[in-house]
Formats: sequence, structure tokens, C-alpha cells
Amino acid sequence: MTSTTHTDGFEQAVQRLLEAEGFWVRRAVKVNLSQDEKRQIGKTSAPRPSIDMVALHLARGELLALEAKSYADTPGVKLAQMQEEHEVPAGRFKLFTSERYRSVVLARLKQDMVEAGMALPTMHVRLGLIAGKVNQGQSQAIRELMEARGWLFWSPDDIKARQQAGQSD
Repeated sequence: MTSTTHTDGFEQAVQRLLEAEGFWVRRAVKVNLSQDEKRQIGKTSAPRPSIDMVALHLARGELLALEAKSYADTPGVKLAQMQEEHEVPAGRFKLFTSERYRSVVLARLKQDMVEAGMALPTMHVRLGLIAGKVNQGQSQAIRELMEARGWLFWSPDDIKARQQAGQSD
């Protein structure tokens, strides 16, 4: 199985879990940054940012911008990666590690969603990470970091618990 196939399978599984919780989900969402917005993030020639999943729960007024990472053939997400801070977006977790990038991209995502009639103007976009694999013993530290920043985090154990709960329903 190629890593692309595994990633697609992982994202499909996560999508099913989110839908079971009442979310409407769209995958591989491209964010349409203007030239001015690209200048704001310091990357005038950057391609359109892609967010792995956008999940909307209308009854809760919840709009999630999610990175879903299987990391099947790696040691997994590392706390140090999530703690990095970059003025200009760099690395694998740009939305998490560059405040300016995050602010611009999530504001544009919300604007695009509102203009398309897919979200309400009053909704706040919440960032999240759904990780299929986390470096040994780091899930709790990553969870604490994410919660302190107001972000969502599903560890491999969270995913497994949701899958088991869905099978018992």
C-alpha cells in the first residue's frame, strides 16, 4: 500500500467518524488567498493552501479546519514539531507553527465558506490535528499544548475509541 493510498484511507476513516458525530465534511479544501494575503504571510508565490478536512456541525455552530495525518511509516507527530514557531510559514505544520499564516488562511477559509453559503458569519474556525500516529509517549503533552491554544486534537487512542464506540452502536 502506498503512503498516498494509506493517507486516503485514513482520511476516509476520519471523515466517517466526524460524520457519525453529526459533522458535514469536505476534504482537500483549497483556500483562495489573494496576492495581498500572500504578501501578508511573506510568500507571494505560494500555491493555494490546502486543508486536509473542513468539518461543519451546524447545530453546534462549529467549523473545524483539520489536518489529518496518518504517519503510518514514520515515528509519528512529535511534540517538538508542534512547538516550533515561524514568522514565515515553514515545515510540515504551517497552520500550527506560524501565527500570521494561520490567521490569514483561516480568515480566508471562513470568508470563502460564508460566501459559498456553507457557514455562518458568526462561526469561529477552530484548528485541529487528527493524528494516526504520535511519537512514543507524547500524546498527552501534544494534547495539553493543543488545548492550551484552543485547538482540537485526536490522538490514535481517541480515534480507536471513536471507532469502537461506532461499532457498538
